[in-house]
Amino acid sequence: MSTTDREAPVTWLSQDAHDRLKGELDELIAKRPEIAAEINERREEGDLRENGGYHAAREEQGKMEGRILYLQELLRGARVGEAPKSTVIAPGTVVTIQFDGDPNDTEKFLLGSREIAATTDLTVYSPESALGQAILKHKAGDTVSYTAPSGAEISVTIVDFEPFQG
Repeated sequence: MSTTDREAPVTWLSQDAHDRLKGELDELIAKRPEIAAEINERREEGDLRENGGYHAAREEQGKMEGRILYLQELLRGARVGEAPKSTVIAPGTVVTIQFDGDPNDTEKFLLGSREIAATTDLTVYSPESALGQAILKHKAGDTVSYTAPSGAEISVTIVDFEPFQG
C-alpha cells in the first residue's frame, strides 16, 4: 500500500460552505464563557446529584466542545475551491449509478460529508458508507457490488461522475 492510499481524503468546500462553518465555529467559541458561567451558577445551587440544570449545562458544554473540535479538524484539512477533475470517483464527486443493470433504475447523488449536505438538494452519501466504499476509485462503466445494511447484496454500474460544483 502506498503512502497516498493511506492519506485521508481531502474535503473540498465551496467558499460559502467554508465561511458558514467558520462562522459557526467562531460563534461556538464565543459562547464558551456563557456556558461556563451557567455551569458555575448551577453548581452553586447545591446538591449536584439532583441538579438537573447543572447536568444539562454540562451535557450542552460537552456537545459544544465536540462540535468545536470537529469543525476545527474539518476546516484545518479542508481545501477551499473547486475539486480537481479526477479520472476516478473521489469524495466531492456527483455520481450517477444504475442499479442491477436496469437503465430505468438510476440515482444521482453526492459522495461527500454531511457538512456539504447543507449546501445542496442532492442526496449525500458518505465515502465511509457501504456504497461509498464500493465506488471509491472506480470510473464510469465499472460495475461494483456492496452489502447494504439490510444484508442484501446490491450491484450498481457507474454511469457518470463529475466534480461537485457547490
